[in-house]
Amino acid sequence: MGTYRIPDKLQEFGKDIKTDQLAYHRRRVALTKEFTFDAAHHLHQYDGKCKNLHGHTYRLVVTVSGYVNDIGLVIDFADLKRIYRETIEDKLDHQYLNEVLPPMNTSAENMIVWMWDELERALHAETEASQDIRLEELVLYETPTSRATLKRAWVE
Repeated sequence: MGTYRIPDKLQEFGKDIKTDQLAYHRRRVALTKEFTFDAAHHLHQYDGKCKNLHGHTYRLVVTVSGYVNDIGLVIDFADLKRIYRETIEDKLDHQYLNEVLPPMNTSAENMIVWMWDELERALHAETEASQDIRLEELVLYETPTSRATLKRAWVE
């Protein structure tokens, strides 16, 4: 077992590192964050168990990309969480999806496109245009083994 080293001093902003050094590059970088919400729904014109009211713990994996700002961030993970919460979770968590979503069959395939539109609109409204922050991929898990995926290339 080796020993570990404790730094003699912490880096001090303005002395050891300057403002123009905080952004190391100007490349596009992707960030991914996962969220869960619980909801109930049923499918219309479907011959199977899902025609009956049932619930899921949905898992949504959100990947965005953009250029770093002056301090080296594409988007603060806390801001991405807030945008998710305001656009998706507050509307869908512990809700009857057939009632709160626009008229549609509440399949994962339909829901993920609605989520894409909502998140994309919020990202454009709440982020700096110069960073060109955009959705790259959404993955919506209905169960641990069943999911829908939507990618930027498929919506352009």
